[in-house]
Amino acid sequence: MKAVIMAGGKGTRISTITNDEIPKPMLTVAGIPILEHQINCLKKSGINEIIIVIGHLGDKIKDYFGDGAKWQVKITYFAENPEQLLGTAGSLYYLKEELTDDFILIFGDVFLSVDFKRMIAFHRANKADATLLTHPNSHPFDSDLIITKDNRVEAFDSKENVRNYDYSNMVNSGIYLFSPKILDYITKPQKYNLEKDIIKAMLGVDRVFAYHSTEYVKDMGTPERYQSVNDDYANGICEKRNLANKQKAIFLDRDGTINEHKSFLVHKEDLALIPGVAEAIKLINASEYLCIVITNQPIIARGESTVENLNNIHRHLETLLGNEGAYLDGLYYCPHHPDKGFEGEVPELKIACSCRKPQTGLLTQAAADFNLDIAQSFVIGDSTCDIQMAHNVGIPGILVQTGEAGRDGKYDVSPDEGAEDLLDAVQKILKRKKR
Repeated sequence: MKAVIMAGGKGTRISTITNDEIPKPMLTVAGIPILEHQINCLKKSGINEIIIVIGHLGDKIKDYFGDGAKWQVKITYFAENPEQLLGTAGSLYYLKEELTDDFILIFGDVFLSVDFKRMIAFHRANKADATLLTHPNSHPFDSDLIITKDNRVEAFDSKENVRNYDYSNMVNSGIYLFSPKILDYITKPQKYNLEKDIIKAMLGVDRVFAYHSTEYVKDMGTPERYQSVNDDYANGICEKRNLANKQKAIFLDRDGTINEHKSFLVHKEDLALIPGVAEAIKLINASEYLCIVITNQPIIARGESTVENLNNIHRHLETLLGNEGAYLDGLYYCPHHPDKGFEGEVPELKIACSCRKPQTGLLTQAAADFNLDIAQSFVIGDSTCDIQMAHNVGIPGILVQTGEAGRDGKYDVSPDEGAEDLLDAVQKILKRKKR
């Protein structure tokens, strides 16, 4: 498989660092150009043929990398005319003869550590024509978002939109996997915008999917974000987030741990974050742990809420957290309830299942999705049900004094540690790991 790296932009937002003396993809992280990090990452996944689209100061890129032999890859170049820029996709018109099979496309100002083998497997399993790598980030309010249903892309939510509505923190990362079918949309030698002119035209016609990943992908477009990447790299976060490596997670209960406890919350307006929660989740986001919510939601089986209404509640939760710079890496819920005989219930969901806490089905599903080492993970919750789930998989369970504070009395189990609230619990975990 080949990869195309778009490295021809001027990088005006970060010009205070480049001083217009080097192209943005040649900025260094730990003394190594971003572009070199990308090439090394592609090579780890067996992608050895790379086409670099160059433009502004492109000779500096070509002089540095040459034919790629030093990195044991094959590099060729397409040089855009500075007087006739081709946007983010126009150069593909001139590469049609070289792109006769599925190919990766990434932007040269994105720092990444991605297991492309997993993305390729997802793309092929869905027989996709286009796959977009999406991820949550700390600034969804000014990012381009993807709207999906069952992983299929339905629409784009531009960062230019006035977002006075709730949204899922599913950010378009700037990493793509395309079949040659995309080239059918590039019919003339002219400027094209990859998202607006090409991918949007494919929606509803071709098979366009979102591949959700928790891996390290960060836009380097501003000095602040550039510094953030340098800090993360120095702390080993970038490589640890690569899904080729086993991950660690802090599993959180929802009601009473993240948001104020209300019995059977069915209206998004009733969801309120407990003080300190956003700060706690930001600490997890900045660590080597994934932040994954595991929650029982019997309101579905009881007929008190639809799945779409529950999704609305969770979009509201993601929006509230996103406004504070925090995000969830994953959220799993059980819609079942074992007790029958209630008015309005959904009979097929009134079952004893393997996913309702303290059962561990949702934990094992998350482990498969994110290559987790559950043994290196933690559970934080406000009920004995959460602590029992933790013990069922043999990991520490921390009981917080918010919500039910263990007063539910459903299980005769003791927590491994107590904490005042989520922030206190997260701080204790992170201090423990520093010892």
